[in-house]
Parts: sequence; structure tokens; C-alpha cells
Amino acid sequence: MIGRRGFVVGAVGLAMMPVDALAFAEGRGMYGMIGKMRAVAGQRDALIAILLEGTEAMPGCLSYIVARDPADADAIWITEVWDRRESHAASLRLPAVQAAIARGRPLIAGFESSVETEPVGGTGLAR
Repeated sequence: MIGRRGFVVGAVGLAMMPVDALAFAEGRGMYGMIGKMRAVAGQRDALIAILLEGTEAMPGCLSYIVARDPADADAIWITEVWDRRESHAASLRLPAVQAAIARGRPLIAGFESSVETEPVGGTGLAR
């Protein structure tokens, strides 16, 4: 049984939580991925250009960051944040994304690592 003070402290804390944190706590939070991709030697910038095309038209995408690895001339890091897992899955079926995948595939040497994350917020993250 929770006392009055515990209830009040908990209610105030819950009311102060950002909306995204509340959604996450309810099991319907954001979905994220961080992955390292390796481009064919000398093709990193061409692959980056393809990865960045049309990223504004992905419903549910809150953040899509493509970064060069300064220590590896062929490596690319991609960090994605989505409003939910289903939005990410749906994006892979978009015609523009399918076309980008087809054009980029010959420039990809491989994928080194990938992790799924559960973003809860942060500076620069669109809400």
C-alpha cells in the first residue's frame, strides 16, 4: 500500500515527465537503431549521398543521422530514431527507400554492427 506522500511525489514526478518518456514507460516508446556500414573502397561519399536522399519523407522518422567515421575511410555510422518500431518497418516499403536501397546496394561492402535502442529523448531529437 502506498502512502499519501508517496502518491503525491509519484504523481508530481509523472506529471513532469516528457510525453515521449510517458509513451516509453507505457511500452509504446520510440524505436532506434545504430549501425556501422562499410562502403566499397572509395565509394563512401557516393553511398552517403544515396542514404541522405529523400529522408524527409519518412513518416514517423524523428531523426536520421548519417556520419563518416573519421578513423576509417570506408565506414559510415547511421543513427535512427522513430516514433515506433512499426514506422521503421513501414519506411522500408516506401518506393523512394526501395529505390535508394537498389542504387546503394552495389556500393555497400558490408555491415559491421547494428544495435536496436529505445530512445527516451535528448537534445536535437524532434518531438
